[in-house]
Amino acid sequence: MESLIDFYKKDQESVYHTWFLHNNERLKAFRTIRKGLLKVINEIEEDTFGYDFKGSSLEMVVTAISEQKQVFEGAAHAFYWKPKLRIPDIYENNPNKKSFGRFLKACLETTNAEKVVEEIRILDNLKIKGLGPAVANILYFLHPTLFPPFNTAIVNGFNLLFNEKSKLGSWEVYLEMRKRILHENDQQRNHLSKDLGAIAGLLFEIGSNRMIIEKNAMDYLNKETEKIEKAKTRRRKEVKDDENEENTHTEMQYHLARLGKSLGYKVWIARNDHKREWNSLKLGEFSLKNLNIFDYPPSVADTIALIDILWLEQDDKVIAGFEVEKSTSIYSGILRLSDLSLSTQNDTSKFYLVAPEKREKEIKALLRPSIRSLDSQSISYLLFHDLRCDCDAMCKFGNDITVLNKISRTVE
Repeated sequence: MESLIDFYKKDQESVYHTWFLHNNERLKAFRTIRKGLLKVINEIEEDTFGYDFKGSSLEMVVTAISEQKQVFEGAAHAFYWKPKLRIPDIYENNPNKKSFGRFLKACLETTNAEKVVEEIRILDNLKIKGLGPAVANILYFLHPTLFPPFNTAIVNGFNLLFNEKSKLGSWEVYLEMRKRILHENDQQRNHLSKDLGAIAGLLFEIGSNRMIIEKNAMDYLNKETEKIEKAKTRRRKEVKDDENEENTHTEMQYHLARLGKSLGYKVWIARNDHKREWNSLKLGEFSLKNLNIFDYPPSVADTIALIDILWLEQDDKVIAGFEVEKSTSIYSGILRLSDLSLSTQNDTSKFYLVAPEKREKEIKALLRPSIRSLDSQSISYLLFHDLRCDCDAMCKFGNDITVLNKISRTVE
């Protein structure tokens, strides 16, 4: 097991590196999903949730999960409303909807594993059609050290590694798997992580035949060569696409940091991004070394420190916040800016989403006043192309934040 884990951790293309270890979006997702679930629960309790998955607050939550890619690719499928089959039966059936909301609320409000298991059993006994242990993917983002994610590849990897015959689709099977995973993770606590995403990633790699052990070797060899090559090519493309996205994200942070400095503001760059480079310059060279936000609770301070770019006045008041969105959820960026807005309580602060041109329609839809959840300030948006083309001119001729009015856009 130790040598297997060692191989898994050394493989630079394994999900241990591409998803678990070096992915800031994974860290941001926890708060986004938690905040989104509060909205789901409130809408269910207030009878405003609606009768469809599409466009619902639940869709935004599971989309944020599935955007984690790889391990969670397809996580949203179990929640799609299939009207012909009437599954999952939590949209048109009001008692089932209420029960699902109560379950989410109970799991959100506790940190006790046994309490969550009890809630799972209560939900399972209701036999809500089509609502199975795919919900465990939500539980993982609420309690990552207590509940592992769950999908076909993870089950297959679990069966191969531990010589089991577990089947997808049963809460009882999930709970039994969880016991074994917790035990094995505890045995390997010096080699993996308390966060069960690490061991789930190992099972995923085995179950998807990316990582070969004796028990899946023959199955792997029996697969058609063409399919194997397609899988490898697809993975290389995913890794390359992720790399390109990260480069674009870094470029936009670079432009915003350079512009902020030229306008005379202090600049803070998300603490996890200080070592990223653009034009042979580390982003940290533009950033404050430490963010002095002592007036905020630790949880709020941690969230603010992960905002992609902050401009601050000389008295350390936030004058502007920027969230750069590439393929991740625009809604996630809105939530983070909402947190920042409610925390600063500064009427002069400005908040911006920065996104590629192809996502402008999505931004306009989500920033409509009837949809967005930002209470105290409005959000404007900047497009990659405009920022890239006009940054030099703004640095040269701009005097303060109002220079952004030339390229920023709003939704009435």
